Amino acid sequence: MELRHFRYFLIVAEELHFGRAAARLHVSTPTLSQQIRAVEREIGTPLLVRGAREVTLTAAGKVLLVEARKTVQAAEDAIRATRTAAGIVDPVLRLGLLNGSPDWLVSRLVDRAVAGAPGSQVILVSGTTAEQVRLLGRGEVDLAVVRLPVGLPAGCEQVELYDEEIGILMSYEHPLAAQQVLAPADVAGVEVIMYPRELGPGAYDAVLERLRSLGAAVIVSDSKVNAAQWQRVLPLRPKAVVLSSARAAAEPEVVWRPLAGRPLSIVYAGAWRPGSRNPVLRALVQQLRRKPLAQP
Repeated sequence: MELRHFRYFLIVAEELHFGRAAARLHVSTPTLSQQIRAVEREIGTPLLVRGAREVTLTAAGKVLLVEARKTVQAAEDAIRATRTAAGIVDPVLRLGLLNGSPDWLVSRLVDRAVAGAPGSQVILVSGTTAEQVRLLGRGEVDLAVVRLPVGLPAGCEQVELYDEEIGILMSYEHPLAAQQVLAPADVAGVEVIMYPRELGPGAYDAVLERLRSLGAAVIVSDSKVNAAQWQRVLPLRPKAVVLSSARAAAEPEVVWRPLAGRPLSIVYAGAWRPGSRNPVLRALVQQLRRKPLAQP
């Protein structure tokens, strides 16, 4: 096994979806699937259970997930220590990759970083908003992509990157699915399945408060489900909905409807420590301040 195989497996295990994992790795889905099967053959046991709509880890896969993280981190630490001892300082940007953010956003950030500092390398470190804040505070990422609003470590700065419209994702069986556009009042009293609040409390509270201010006092479900599981859960809960971007509409058995007037959105931002001497970070921040990202 090569180190890249560990990295491939880690991304698949985080996304639990080959398509999304392939997009993050900038490889095709068939190529990624073949690489994971090669790992399973070498180890001698299945690591993933491939379902029609989701991927789950086997018991062996859960063990490899823990050990692969250690291996990748150890390799990165070894390379960094060796280069430091040799007096080699390569321009490297450790970019905090936010789970669930648009694929194009990460690609644009990487492209700008490399363009601003030719010869530089970008290392992606994935995590939720809460995890990205912790990574930034510990100095383990140079630029963290987060969802606003968010409480950043003292002294950190941020720049808005992209504003993504949020609408209603639901099963085709939901009564509201027949409408092409929804008014906020249409979802008043409707059960809304949210992600665990601790993954991003600022954005979680802000979107619910915004709905209530528009006269849509929704009922927050006792179920807490990550985005990777929405498509599986909604057909089982045909009276519940999810607050989501239109990107989720590509999945089967669910339908997405916008809210009239585009009253809800998620704002993505890049956060950093202004005292950093990283030349790649400085060049990228200057670019982002001069020219915000634009969706392709």
